[in-house]
Amino acid sequence: MTQHSLSVVLAGGGTAGHISPLLAVADAVKARRPDARITVVGTASGMETRLVPAAGYELATIDRVPMPRRPSADLAKLPARLVRAVRQAGEILDSAQADVVVGVGGYVSTPVYLAARRRSLPVIVHEANARPGLANRVGARFAAVTGVAFESTNLPRATWVGMPMRREISSLDRAAARGAARSALGLEQDRPTLVVTGGSSGAASINRAVEQALPALAAAGIQTLHITGRGKSLLDAGGKPIAARGYTQVEYIDGMEQAYAAADLLLARSGAGTVCEISAVGLPAVLVPLPHGNGEQALNAEALVAAGGALTVADSLFTADWISERLIPLLADPTALDAMSKASAALGIRDADSRMAAFILEASDRSKA
Repeated sequence: MTQHSLSVVLAGGGTAGHISPLLAVADAVKARRPDARITVVGTASGMETRLVPAAGYELATIDRVPMPRRPSADLAKLPARLVRAVRQAGEILDSAQADVVVGVGGYVSTPVYLAARRRSLPVIVHEANARPGLANRVGARFAAVTGVAFESTNLPRATWVGMPMRREISSLDRAAARGAARSALGLEQDRPTLVVTGGSSGAASINRAVEQALPALAAAGIQTLHITGRGKSLLDAGGKPIAARGYTQVEYIDGMEQAYAAADLLLARSGAGTVCEISAVGLPAVLVPLPHGNGEQALNAEALVAAGGALTVADSLFTADWISERLIPLLADPTALDAMSKASAALGIRDADSRMAAFILEASDRSKA
């Protein structure tokens, strides 16, 4: 008996935090079913317009529907906007002859969930953050399966699957890759290595503290690779990138697996993707949760900190003095770093993409039975 060509529609976009797991799931579905047709639904203004076609998948767009939290002109426009976006999503599902719909949250997912429900299509949800967003709280109410990246995430019938991530990261052997990664990044082989990143958009407060701590880091014999974020280069009075002994700055690295392999310790925000990736590869970290938003970054880090795999420090307390008093001594203690690495790896999940793909195929098979 021949299998019908599976059609999967994946919804999500806006930020890399949504798009990266979505693409990892798409790749895992294609690995299991090479004949599968994959359609990604996003908006015309998010990072998906660049990232989805670059990954080789078809992108269809619908109108962005902001979900205001308080009375405003946007709130008054919400019903009409939502109706239009649900209609657009439905047209995409019909055109794709969708068998199953997968959403990872964000503005675009709610209309797609509602259009799928109208058509009695199975819905699979993945929630990346410890505190779920509004779209996935809606989708989880009628989803066939809801996968979550963090065990603590409170959604109906949630299944802890971890965070789908690129295979280059989930399969990384840090020890085996360290030498080549340090060479590729222009780093010395035998010096304690700190990698600093604020995510794709950078983190100004982290950048400022690191800049002020450069003399102390150099004096301690630490080399620092500083990924500042696009447009966030640290410049001297003459407008040139600052230079210091043992200090390398770049705006962006294409392929964070190299940075993870090169690092003895990572200094970063605690976005869901970062927390799950460092746990999957067993990389010790100092995490500075973003102070804005709904506090989700502090929640993302909680289990990893409790397990002993990372330290957190409040953004308001993260200073050059903190780096000198806490971070530098930690980098000088290989035993402590090794214990953190083991604790982190024990919590890590490397096959979330495959787990999600299995749910998608099972839901499709059940709906056709």
